[in-house]
Amino acid sequence: MIVPARFNGPPGSGNGGWCAGAFAAAAGARPGGPPHQVTLRVPPPLETPLELRDGSVWADRTLVAEVAEAADAGPGVPGVPFAEAVTASRGYPGFTAHPFPGCYVCGPDRAPGDGLRIFPGPLPGDRTAAPWTVPGEVTPETVWAALDCPGGWTAIGSGGRPYVLGRITAAVGALPGPGTECVVVGALSGVDGRKATVDSALYGPDGERLAYARATWLALV
Repeated sequence: MIVPARFNGPPGSGNGGWCAGAFAAAAGARPGGPPHQVTLRVPPPLETPLELRDGSVWADRTLVAEVAEAADAGPGVPGVPFAEAVTASRGYPGFTAHPFPGCYVCGPDRAPGDGLRIFPGPLPGDRTAAPWTVPGEVTPETVWAALDCPGGWTAIGSGGRPYVLGRITAAVGALPGPGTECVVVGALSGVDGRKATVDSALYGPDGERLAYARATWLALV
């Protein structure tokens, strides 16, 4: 496995959601299959050969991640209408203060067609929502990536405190159709010291839940 440079999160490392999806797929995860949990041990390196061995992802002698089938992926988050997600997205805190503005998923510096440009804005009750126009090429890794940042921004919020993904458990029921207009939602479950537990879900244009996840994010400072 190699994480291409365009799938970055923080500068110089892979987006946690996309990488977790790639690692899970290598371990046998598939749409419609059981949830998988991925724990990141170091920031996933870009353009570096990676090897999956006995449920662990290695870069030479460095343990990058651990992957396992999971019992569930959390409770999910109720969806909202597309128009409500559009309105929420206008208040995306990352437009004015973003710890990683080049992030493949939620970075405002990424051009259309280059990044996913998912901009989760706040909703009442420590929730976020964003519209998402699905790119022409969509894979399970794309869906894991889409589930990543909308949950994380419930912890980052308007304070801008930088967090990164530590662990994510995702269940992908089906892939969205290329070019379709979907909604991604997130919710904050709790904060304990540097750890934030968040949930997220992806809904298709007909309101069907396509995927959902529970994740642990870690504050850097």
